[in-house]
Amino acid sequence: MPGHFEPLPGGGAAVALDDVEISIIRSLAVQLLELIGPGPAEETPEDPLAELFAEGPSEPPADPVLRRLFPDAYGDPEATPGPQAAEEQRAHSSEFRRYTENDLRAGKRESALAVIRSLDVLMSAGDGGAVLKLAPEESKQWLGALNDLRLAIGSRLDISDEDDTDLLYRLPDEDPRKPMVMAYLWLGGLQESLVATLMP
Repeated sequence: MPGHFEPLPGGGAAVALDDVEISIIRSLAVQLLELIGPGPAEETPEDPLAELFAEGPSEPPADPVLRRLFPDAYGDPEATPGPQAAEEQRAHSSEFRRYTENDLRAGKRESALAVIRSLDVLMSAGDGGAVLKLAPEESKQWLGALNDLRLAIGSRLDISDEDDTDLLYRLPDEDPRKPMVMAYLWLGGLQESLVATLMP
Protein backbone atom coordinates (compact mmCIF):
# COMPACT_ATOMS: atom_id res chain seq x y z
CA MET A 1 0.00 0.00 0.00
CA PRO A 2 2.81 2.56 0.57
CA GLY A 3 2.85 5.10 -2.23
CA HIS A 4 -0.33 4.03 -3.95
CA PHE A 5 -4.04 3.75 -3.33
CA GLU A 6 -5.78 0.43 -2.87
CA PRO A 7 -9.54 -0.26 -2.91
CA LEU A 8 -11.48 -0.59 0.32
CA PRO A 9 -14.25 -3.16 0.80
CA GLY A 10 -17.56 -1.51 -0.04
CA GLY A 11 -15.94 1.28 -2.07
CA GLY A 12 -13.48 4.04 -1.43
CA ALA A 13 -9.71 3.86 -1.28
CA ALA A 14 -6.84 3.78 1.20
CA VAL A 15 -3.21 4.86 1.05
CA ALA A 16 -0.37 4.83 3.58
CA LEU A 17 1.23 8.26 3.95
CA ASP A 18 4.13 9.31 6.14
CA ASP A 19 4.37 12.71 7.83
CA VAL A 20 6.44 14.25 5.04
CA GLU A 21 4.00 13.11 2.35
CA ILE A 22 1.05 14.41 4.38
CA SER A 23 2.80 17.75 4.81
CA ILE A 24 3.60 18.06 1.09
CA ILE A 25 0.08 17.26 -0.11
CA ARG A 26 -1.50 19.54 2.50
CA SER A 27 0.83 22.43 1.65
CA LEU A 28 0.15 22.06 -2.07
CA ALA A 29 -3.63 21.94 -1.47
CA VAL A 30 -3.45 25.12 0.64
CA GLN A 31 -1.46 26.85 -2.12
CA LEU A 32 -4.06 25.72 -4.66
CA LEU A 33 -6.84 27.19 -2.52
CA GLU A 34 -4.98 30.50 -2.29
CA LEU A 35 -4.49 30.54 -6.06
CA ILE A 36 -8.14 29.78 -6.85
CA GLY A 37 -9.26 32.49 -4.43
CA PRO A 38 -12.48 33.00 -2.47
CA GLY A 39 -15.95 32.64 -3.92
CA PRO A 40 -18.18 35.68 -4.60
CA ALA A 41 -20.19 35.15 -1.40
CA GLU A 42 -17.00 35.17 0.67
CA GLU A 43 -16.21 38.64 -0.67
CA THR A 44 -19.73 39.87 0.16
CA PRO A 45 -20.78 37.89 3.25
CA GLU A 46 -23.73 40.19 3.99
CA ASP A 47 -25.54 38.84 0.90
CA PRO A 48 -26.22 35.08 1.19
CA LEU A 49 -27.51 34.94 -2.40
CA ALA A 50 -24.45 36.64 -3.88
CA GLU A 51 -22.74 33.44 -4.97
CA LEU A 52 -25.92 31.98 -6.40
CA PHE A 53 -26.53 34.91 -8.77
CA ALA A 54 -23.03 36.25 -9.28
CA GLU A 55 -21.68 36.17 -12.80
CA GLY A 56 -18.16 34.96 -13.26
CA PRO A 57 -15.33 36.60 -15.16
CA SER A 58 -15.58 36.83 -18.94
CA GLU A 59 -11.85 36.93 -19.68
CA PRO A 60 -9.32 34.13 -19.21
CA PRO A 61 -7.18 34.45 -16.06
CA ALA A 62 -3.82 36.19 -16.39
CA ASP A 63 -1.99 33.53 -14.35
CA PRO A 64 -0.89 30.61 -16.57
CA VAL A 65 -1.79 28.06 -13.87
CA LEU A 66 -5.34 29.41 -13.61
CA ARG A 67 -5.58 29.43 -17.41
CA ARG A 68 -4.68 25.74 -17.31
CA LEU A 69 -7.23 25.03 -14.57
CA PHE A 70 -9.94 27.12 -16.27
CA PRO A 71 -9.26 26.90 -20.02
CA ASP A 72 -11.41 28.42 -22.74
CA ALA A 73 -14.31 26.14 -23.63
CA TYR A 74 -14.21 26.90 -27.34
CA GLY A 75 -11.41 26.73 -29.85
CA ASP A 76 -8.70 24.28 -30.74
CA PRO A 77 -5.36 25.36 -29.23
CA GLU A 78 -3.55 23.56 -32.08
CA ALA A 79 -5.55 25.26 -34.86
CA THR A 80 -5.11 28.74 -36.24
CA PRO A 81 -8.60 29.99 -37.10
CA GLY A 82 -9.27 32.96 -39.37
CA PRO A 83 -9.98 36.36 -37.78
CA GLN A 84 -13.78 35.97 -37.86
CA ALA A 85 -13.73 32.43 -36.46
CA ALA A 86 -11.25 33.49 -33.75
CA GLU A 87 -13.53 36.36 -32.73
CA GLU A 88 -16.55 34.03 -32.58
CA GLN A 89 -14.60 31.54 -30.45
CA ARG A 90 -13.57 34.32 -28.04
CA ALA A 91 -17.18 35.51 -27.75
CA HIS A 92 -18.50 31.99 -27.09
CA SER A 93 -15.71 31.25 -24.59
CA SER A 94 -16.36 34.53 -22.81
CA GLU A 95 -20.07 33.80 -22.46
CA PHE A 96 -19.45 30.23 -21.31
CA ARG A 97 -16.85 31.39 -18.76
CA ARG A 98 -19.20 34.05 -17.35
CA TYR A 99 -21.81 31.45 -16.41
CA THR A 100 -19.64 28.46 -15.45
CA GLU A 101 -16.34 29.59 -13.93
CA ASN A 102 -17.73 30.40 -10.48
CA ASP A 103 -19.16 26.87 -10.21
CA LEU A 104 -15.92 25.33 -11.47
CA ARG A 105 -13.91 27.32 -8.94
CA ALA A 106 -16.29 26.31 -6.15
CA GLY A 107 -15.89 22.63 -7.07
CA LYS A 108 -12.10 22.87 -7.13
CA ARG A 109 -12.12 24.73 -3.80
CA GLU A 110 -14.32 22.04 -2.23
CA SER A 111 -12.05 19.25 -3.49
CA ALA A 112 -8.93 20.97 -2.14
CA LEU A 113 -10.68 21.59 1.19
CA ALA A 114 -11.70 17.91 1.37
CA VAL A 115 -8.03 16.93 0.97
CA ILE A 116 -6.95 19.35 3.70
CA ARG A 117 -9.70 18.22 6.10
CA SER A 118 -8.99 14.52 5.64
CA LEU A 119 -5.24 15.08 6.16
CA ASP A 120 -5.91 17.16 9.28
CA VAL A 121 -8.00 14.31 10.72
CA LEU A 122 -5.23 11.86 9.84
CA MET A 123 -2.54 14.02 11.49
CA SER A 124 -4.57 14.48 14.67
CA ALA A 125 -5.18 10.72 14.95
CA GLY A 126 -1.68 9.38 14.64
CA ASP A 127 2.04 9.95 14.67
CA GLY A 128 4.69 8.96 12.17
CA GLY A 129 2.21 8.71 9.31
CA ALA A 130 -0.93 6.65 8.98
CA VAL A 131 -3.30 4.99 6.56
CA LEU A 132 -5.70 7.44 4.95
CA LYS A 133 -9.09 5.83 4.32
CA LEU A 134 -11.47 7.61 1.96
CA ALA A 135 -15.16 7.01 1.36
CA PRO A 136 -16.22 6.84 -2.33
CA GLU A 137 -17.24 10.52 -2.49
CA GLU A 138 -14.03 11.62 -0.75
CA SER A 139 -12.06 9.52 -3.22
CA LYS A 140 -13.60 11.45 -6.12
CA GLN A 141 -12.75 14.76 -4.44
CA TRP A 142 -9.18 13.60 -3.92
CA LEU A 143 -8.98 12.55 -7.55
CA GLY A 144 -10.11 16.01 -8.67
CA ALA A 145 -7.67 17.73 -6.32
CA LEU A 146 -4.72 15.54 -7.38
CA ASN A 147 -5.52 16.33 -11.00
CA ASP A 148 -5.65 20.06 -10.25
CA LEU A 149 -2.35 19.92 -8.34
CA ARG A 150 -0.63 18.13 -11.22
CA LEU A 151 -2.04 20.64 -13.73
CA ALA A 152 -0.78 23.50 -11.57
CA ILE A 153 2.71 22.05 -11.15
CA GLY A 154 2.82 21.00 -14.81
CA SER A 155 1.97 24.55 -15.83
CA ARG A 156 4.78 25.96 -13.68
CA LEU A 157 7.16 23.42 -15.25
CA ASP A 158 5.92 24.26 -18.79
CA ILE A 159 4.80 20.68 -19.41
CA SER A 160 2.53 20.56 -22.42
CA ASP A 161 2.95 17.03 -23.78
CA GLU A 162 4.42 13.59 -23.06
CA ASP A 163 7.82 14.55 -24.48
CA ASP A 164 8.15 17.22 -21.81
CA THR A 165 7.48 14.61 -19.11
CA ASP A 166 10.19 12.35 -20.54
CA LEU A 167 12.71 15.20 -20.27
CA LEU A 168 11.87 15.63 -16.59
CA TYR A 169 13.19 12.17 -15.78
CA ARG A 170 16.60 13.20 -17.09
CA LEU A 171 16.97 16.43 -15.10
CA PRO A 172 20.19 16.55 -13.06
CA ASP A 173 19.81 16.54 -9.28
CA GLU A 174 21.20 20.08 -9.01
CA ASP A 175 18.46 21.51 -11.27
CA PRO A 176 16.30 23.86 -9.12
CA ARG A 177 13.17 22.38 -10.69
CA LYS A 178 13.99 18.88 -9.40
CA PRO A 179 11.86 19.02 -6.19
CA MET A 180 8.86 20.26 -8.17
CA VAL A 181 9.43 17.55 -10.77
CA MET A 182 9.60 14.87 -8.07
CA ALA A 183 6.31 16.14 -6.59
CA TYR A 184 4.72 16.16 -10.06
CA LEU A 185 5.76 12.57 -10.78
CA TRP A 186 4.79 11.34 -7.29
CA LEU A 187 1.34 12.96 -7.49
CA GLY A 188 0.93 11.34 -10.92
CA GLY A 189 1.56 7.93 -9.40
CA LEU A 190 -0.96 8.60 -6.62
CA GLN A 191 -3.52 9.83 -9.13
CA GLU A 192 -3.03 6.83 -11.41
CA SER A 193 -3.44 4.36 -8.53
CA LEU A 194 -6.56 6.17 -7.30
CA VAL A 195 -8.10 6.04 -10.77
CA ALA A 196 -7.40 2.29 -10.84
CA THR A 197 -9.12 1.74 -7.47
CA LEU A 198 -12.23 3.64 -8.56
CA MET A 199 -12.68 1.78 -11.83
CA PRO A 200 -15.40 -0.91 -11.65
